[in-house]
Amino acid sequence: MSSKRILVVMIAVVVALTAAISFAADQPVKAKKSEAPAEKKAEPAAKDAAPRLTIVEPIKDYGTISKGEKLDWSFLVKNTGDADLQIISAKPGCGCTVADFDKVIKPGETGKVTAHVDTTAFAGPIAKTITLETNDLTTPTSQLTIHAIVKPYVEAFPAGFVRFNLLQGEAESQSVILYSEEEEPFAVTKVELPIDPTTNEPVKWVNATYEKIATETDKAPNVGRPGQDQYKVKITVGGRDTKLGPLSDKVHIITTSKHQPDYFVSISGVVRPPFRVEPTALNFGEVSPVDVAATRTVILHSNNLRAPESFVVSRVESSIPAVVSSVKPTANKGEYEVTLQIAKDAKPGDVDGTVKIYTNDKMSPIVTVPMKATIKAGAPAKSAAK
Repeated sequence: MSSKRILVVMIAVVVALTAAISFAADQPVKAKKSEAPAEKKAEPAAKDAAPRLTIVEPIKDYGTISKGEKLDWSFLVKNTGDADLQIISAKPGCGCTVADFDKVIKPGETGKVTAHVDTTAFAGPIAKTITLETNDLTTPTSQLTIHAIVKPYVEAFPAGFVRFNLLQGEAESQSVILYSEEEEPFAVTKVELPIDPTTNEPVKWVNATYEKIATETDKAPNVGRPGQDQYKVKITVGGRDTKLGPLSDKVHIITTSKHQPDYFVSISGVVRPPFRVEPTALNFGEVSPVDVAATRTVILHSNNLRAPESFVVSRVESSIPAVVSSVKPTANKGEYEVTLQIAKDAKPGDVDGTVKIYTNDKMSPIVTVPMKATIKAGAPAKSAAK
């Protein structure tokens, strides 16, 4: 009898446990079903508007062109985005000039970047670039390029420039030979001098002449088309009207060349004064005749590198009686030392005058150096007993 009761109790326990497990398993499912309606599918984020740079033709190739030809090209820049495209800058490389560019390009529209290249100073293959900076975050910088092969139909031997190192008042001449690669007969027809911007007239310190070279032995060797005429252009720079400082001019040569009628010979160098003066003004300050500072010197030095000894200082004159002047050559050729000294018997007070230095220079024969001083009373003389 007890065995039957035990079996009934065990069956009851198993049934109870099964019911409990079944109920617990059903709870998450029901919860998920009740929460399902609360879930909403996330909407995709809206796409941000942005500009997009598209260059229609990033490279322009001109092929072979004549030296001196001016290249002008407008690159097309398109905005394929959906916001305004801003061109922040267009930076040209060496030898290229950007004339203008469209700063703002609307979506779907096309703008321009215009570039100019002067090929006067180039020969052979060239590649001139422009770097664009834009607000396109995917392509903040882009490059535009102009390609060409520059062919000189007219050239100069030994070079297309002359350089001078002159003293003011001197004159010097140099020559170049112009030759051509043209098939047609070549000739120089005219030479134009550089223009002085202050007078709008040809400068007075440059002169140029030309002549056809008559003999084959005088022609530049192994250049130009065989049998073609060559011309000698003589350029003279200098004279009394020559300005001091660096030289930067061009002589314009006009020819019969079909491809390159204009040729320019550059003039460079420097014009220096015939001599230099150091210092150019003197101020003794407050001194007495016995002070060390009562003696000062002015040095004159020739700038003539070829013959410095040709520069001579003959004499000096002081306009101040209280200042004694003298001159003597130094150990260096073309150099002179002018000594200026407060006189021992100079009276106290302020003095203001000049010292004139006489030279043999044709441009500046007399040099005037201003002088100033405040003279104090000298120290009293010591007694014989002391």
